[in-house]
Parts: sequence; structure tokens; C-alpha cells
Amino acid sequence: MTPRVFGRFWNRALPLLLVTLGSASSESFAAPPTPPDGSAVLRIHGSNTVGAKLAPMLVAGLFEAKSLQSVRIAPAGKENEQRITALDERGRTVQALVAAHGTGTGFAGLKDGTADLAAASRSIKQSEAQSLSALGDMRSAESEQVIAIDGLAVIVHPDNPVQALSVEQVARLFAGKITSWRELGGADVAVELHARDDQSGTYDTFKELVLNSQGQALATSAVRYESNDALSQAVSRRSGAIGFVGLASVGKSKALAITDGDSQPMPPSQALVATEDYPLSRRLFLYADPQKQSAWTREFLSFVHSPEGQAIVEKSGYVAQAIAPIRLPLQTTMPEAYQQLAKEAQRLTVNFRFAEGSAQLDNKAQRDVQRLIDYLNSHDKQMNAAVLVGFGDARNDPARTALLSKLRAMAVRRELARGGILVKEINGLGDQLPVASNSEAGRIKNRRVEVWVY
Repeated sequence: MTPRVFGRFWNRALPLLLVTLGSASSESFAAPPTPPDGSAVLRIHGSNTVGAKLAPMLVAGLFEAKSLQSVRIAPAGKENEQRITALDERGRTVQALVAAHGTGTGFAGLKDGTADLAAASRSIKQSEAQSLSALGDMRSAESEQVIAIDGLAVIVHPDNPVQALSVEQVARLFAGKITSWRELGGADVAVELHARDDQSGTYDTFKELVLNSQGQALATSAVRYESNDALSQAVSRRSGAIGFVGLASVGKSKALAITDGDSQPMPPSQALVATEDYPLSRRLFLYADPQKQSAWTREFLSFVHSPEGQAIVEKSGYVAQAIAPIRLPLQTTMPEAYQQLAKEAQRLTVNFRFAEGSAQLDNKAQRDVQRLIDYLNSHDKQMNAAVLVGFGDARNDPARTALLSKLRAMAVRRELARGGILVKEINGLGDQLPVASNSEAGRIKNRRVEVWVY
């Protein structure tokens, strides 16, 4: 076997070997010790979006991967709290507790020591990070873990004829400025507002992405809910109702397509949410003590990022951080080079974004680099098959924006090269094809790098 042939063989074989070893580690290695006092091995507090279904399913999946027996999820005695139990090899009970009372309660639990992990449906606020500074850097990769992608769906009654709304229209609706669906081309029916409560990360995200961005405030007439599912059920029964929930809680209601700025109307589809192009897409997080984590906490976080854990994410109704190819329909608004790419190549369901005010890949993107390397190796596309397309925002002059967008693509190429991937070409399209408005939050979304493969 020549050195070149051997190198190609090793480039393909090594990722498969690592995947095999990774799978074996999550399934075959023994579980960490069972506490002799029967205390919970994992305490997850925070987001209802994460804690209502996803977190308990992930804990149960870890217990099963560790060969624990009689795994069971049951109510813990308080509303929105669940206990996951199992038996170890000696018949002793292993238990975990998930308390889903809103994102803010998770950070409070980390601070007072009642939680091992904070579940969050938004990134940590500056004030929260400062409050927890004694633990270390809560924005570090050791602490902040993106576990899934969710779409914040704007929902209406299934018979409502309205199909799409702009972010501005959604904000005006929830501010009470639009009071009849007739103003939006619907029936002459009064608008009824349904919203999550103030403890909810879902509401925090809605407030940031919709209300604050449009200079609006939630109308006092809105009915408030602690649970996504309860809100969705109410909307599905009321002809004039409108609400917002996580993607997994749309239920019998109808989700509307959303536009932001100059973007096209986008439904909360799996592909658009996975790439975070959908205007109201958001990340779901777990935050851990960056310096002091129990063996069970480390095992759980490792499992969440594994293929088995991400399969549970998908099963629970959220969007897993898995990479898949999609064909984009040609549109006249596409630049010529982009149209040619769409004709001949497929886009992958991963976008690389950057830490705010930095050229450094953000925490999710750092993990996505390895996911992309694994995908390209497993599909024999590690050499001259991938194209990176960088984008920017309209804040700078067009020439500078185009340069910065190409530099972002070059930064991703550099990381891929460290993993043995040779990129076919890179492009910088500046502020073309925005996926969000030119607000501060929108500019962060527009600064991205897409991945295409031939």
C-alpha cells in the first residue's frame, strides 16, 4: 500500500473507529457510583421547554445506556417536576430530578447548589453570568452546552386563513396594536393573546426577538401560561387566538411562516430551524459549573452530544444537531454564483456562527466543526467536495462586508484543515441573502458560513 493510499484509507477509517469507540463508551462502560444515601445523581432545574419532555428522556436514555434496569419517568409530586428512577446491578435505586419552572430558576439553582445543571431556552444573561462568576466563566465551552435547536413557533387556530406574518406584525399583535384578524386579511374576529409567563425562557426569547426588536411591550390582556403544551391547547380551541410555543408543542394549532426584514417567509421547518435561518429559531442549552462537575454530570453531557443522545433530541420533537444534505429551490433573488451552487450542489444543515464581537467560532460552532469533519469523512467528501459560503451584515460598506464574509469562511476552512479536510472553494457574499433584519440580534444571525457539498 503506497503512502498516499494508506493516508486516504486512514482518513476514512479513523473517524469510523472513533465513532465506534464513542458508541462503546456510552453503552458499555459502567455507570458512576450510586450514592449510598439514595440522593439524586442528577438535578436539572430550569426551562420548561427543555425540562417538560427532553431532559427526562435524555436522563432515561443515559440510564439505559449504562445498563440500569427498570428505567421509569414519573411525576415528582409537584407540578412540572419529574423523577427518573432506575435500578443498578445491586438493586439499589438510582434517581434524577428534573424541575421545569423556567430558565431563570435553573441559574438560581446553580447558585444555591440545588441544581447540577441549568436548563435554558436562551443564552445566559450578563447579570446571571456575573451572579455565578464564583463558579467560573459561564460562557465557556466547559459550561455552556448547546444540546438542541428549537423553533419558536407562532401559532393560531387551525382554521385561521392567515399563513404568514412579519416579525413587526407579530410584535404589533402581541402589543395589542392589531385587535382584529381582518386587519391582516383574516376573518372579522377579535385577536386573543396567549403568552408564556415571565419565568419562561420561551418568553424571554420572544421578548428579545419580537417585542424588544420592534419597540413593543406585551399587552396586559395576554393570558399567561407556565406550560407550552397548555398554551397550545388553548390556542387550538379559540378561533381568534394567537400564541407562541417551542417547536415541539405546536400540537393541533397551526404554525405560521415568519419573515424578518428582507428575508423570505419561512415556516419553522426542520431544515430551516437546523441551520438557524428561521427568524425565530433558538438554541436550547444546558449550563454546568465550568470547574466542578460530578461524574454523573460529565457522563450525562457526553451522552447528550453523542449520536444516541441526539437521536433522543429528534424523537422528542426538537431539531438534532445532525448534519444532512438538502436541495434548495432556485430563486430569482439569489446571486448568480449562489444560483449555480444551488443547481449543482447540496446545502448541509449546519451553519457556523461566531462569538459576539469576535472572529472566534461560538461554542456550538466549535462542536459543529467535528460533526462536519465526521460527516464529510463518512461520505467520502473530505477532499475538494465542500464549499464554504460566508455572509455578513449591512452595517459596514459593501466592500468591507464582502471581505469580512470571506474571512469568516476562511476561519472555518482553517478549522476543517486541522481535521484533514481540504475544502474545494470559499466564497464571500457580503450582506446578500439576509436571514434576519439589521438589528443587533439580526446582524449576529446574518454573520454566518454555510456549507455546501458536491
